[in-house]
Amino acid sequence: MIKYLGSKRTLLPAIVAVVRDLGSEVRSVIDLFSGTSRVGHALKAAGYQVFSNDVNAYAHTLATCYIQADLDDVEADARKLIAEFQALPGKPGYFTETFCEKSRFFRPKNGARVDAIRDEIERKGLDPELKAVLLVSLMEAADRVDSTTGLQMAYLKEWAPRAHNDLELRLPEVLPRAKHGKGRAHRGDAVEMAGALEADVAYLDPPYNQHSYLANYHIWESLVLWDKPEVYGIACKRVDVRERQSPFNSKKQFFQVLKNTVAAIQARYLVVSFNNEGYIAREDMEALLSTRGRVTTLEHDFKRYVGAQIGIYNPQGEKVGEVSHLRNKEFLYVVAPEELSAKIEVKAMATRREANQILLFE
Repeated sequence: MIKYLGSKRTLLPAIVAVVRDLGSEVRSVIDLFSGTSRVGHALKAAGYQVFSNDVNAYAHTLATCYIQADLDDVEADARKLIAEFQALPGKPGYFTETFCEKSRFFRPKNGARVDAIRDEIERKGLDPELKAVLLVSLMEAADRVDSTTGLQMAYLKEWAPRAHNDLELRLPEVLPRAKHGKGRAHRGDAVEMAGALEADVAYLDPPYNQHSYLANYHIWESLVLWDKPEVYGIACKRVDVRERQSPFNSKKQFFQVLKNTVAAIQARYLVVSFNNEGYIAREDMEALLSTRGRVTTLEHDFKRYVGAQIGIYNPQGEKVGEVSHLRNKEFLYVVAPEELSAKIEVKAMATRREANQILLFE
């Protein structure tokens, strides 16, 4: 999957284990801030029916591919089209001009291939699920040859070695239909969707600071929408990055909007990921969630993302800040009846022991 700040790749075993510990009667999960759909994908693989949601178009496309589309329905056509698109010669257009010439996120040879393939995907008029699979294939291919530290706020001063590689389409890891039913991808406001979707469990991974995912991954939004918007700044961000502001990225608004979301959720159990660098301290999050039931907090220690480890740089590639710390804590809050809390805590102790063993070898 694409490089993504806030990805829960290292936390996946703990999240899936917690959902399993909630009992065999749990069959469906809401993923309210789906992002790359990494968590939803893991839950679908574990057999759960997943209902994903995200406000951004690129995240909705990822979810349509990884949550809603089922392998048996799309594999044959997707493989045929990927082979066809892989053979297309480059044809420079908006993507090349914007992200290879005005900025330097990709080498022009790969930008031209992106332009040609994206135009052809649009021209085909594909079924939404098949189209999403092809768009994700292209997004992930571009991600493998970009020149960033994982964010699209800026590009590297010198070309990343991977940027010299040729763009290569691959079939995304689309899963067969989950045992408990077909998943669905939604695109909407989190508070509204919290009240509209129903499932046994709701998983929440809200933004935790002022940096919006739209600003961090604006190229994928433009690639998916293919609306060729006006851009601004050295990073060539979409102009609507300035307009599409989320209250979840506002320190003043965050607590109230999260409180409203938690109150609206239509699920018996809640699982919430949050970080010790976020707007809400652990004790405040526990107090907020306790309005829905007993809260068990699982703590995990992780390396910070690579950009934080190498220092802070401006868009010109000049170092402007020092590394403050190399690790952070990810909290997994579980809201469940008291009889399940002890079981979850015992499992958490085992998970922490395993994590500590891993840390010794990093």
